Amino acid sequence: MRSLTIATALVSLVSFGAARAADMPVKAPPPPPTPPMTWTGCYLDAGAGYGFFNLDHAGASPITTPNANTAGEGWLGRFGGGCDVQLGSTGWSNIVIGAFGDFDLADLHGQFLGTILPVNGTARESSAWAAGARAGYLVTPGLLTFVDGGFTEAQFDAMPLSFFGIPTGSQFLGHTYQGWFVGGGTEWALNWVGIPGLFWRTEYRYASYDRATLLGQFIGGPPNGFNETMRPTVQTVTSSLVWRFNWFGH
Repeated sequence: MRSLTIATALVSLVSFGAARAADMPVKAPPPPPTPPMTWTGCYLDAGAGYGFFNLDHAGASPITTPNANTAGEGWLGRFGGGCDVQLGSTGWSNIVIGAFGDFDLADLHGQFLGTILPVNGTARESSAWAAGARAGYLVTPGLLTFVDGGFTEAQFDAMPLSFFGIPTGSQFLGHTYQGWFVGGGTEWALNWVGIPGLFWRTEYRYASYDRATLLGQFIGGPPNGFNETMRPTVQTVTSSLVWRFNWFGH
């Protein structure tokens, strides 16, 4: 009888413990660790900025003396895209390399003034495109400083000419200049905005173009013999939003 009583008590104790355990809340498993941020991925970008150009004249016509200069400035919009890779090797994880291309819609303009004859016109860059590569260093996981460079082309429109403000019926033909560019800037991950993959880029760029001889022409007619050799350089400062559409960071 005594053994039966002890066994009954043990069964009751085990049953009570099991019931208490069933009533206790189950602790949720810890969340998976957040993967480290990476800059590897492709992107689209769009922004705007301000630009300056200088046209050096070589004096190929009697309008100007050698080494004359025309300056211009104005606004531009920039649209582009590219891909970056953040190096993962030990000691190199702060390095980002990539390739990109972009296109500018521009209105950079300035007054061309003849230094011998009082002939003037408006020089205007209307568009440009660039393709190149960049390399950067991560100051923090979300802040990249970079340098870039590559090939570029710029379109300068035809330049109608006036004499003492009176249209002459002549123009310098438009031309697409080819050259190279170098630049640099910063790019910042806008994690606080709440839109995955959104970045803010600020960039300075200097472009140097080959020299070309622009043909003087009667508008809608034959050449007039007043040719002009020009060589442009262009500087731009732009601010853009960048969206990494296959961005693997957070």
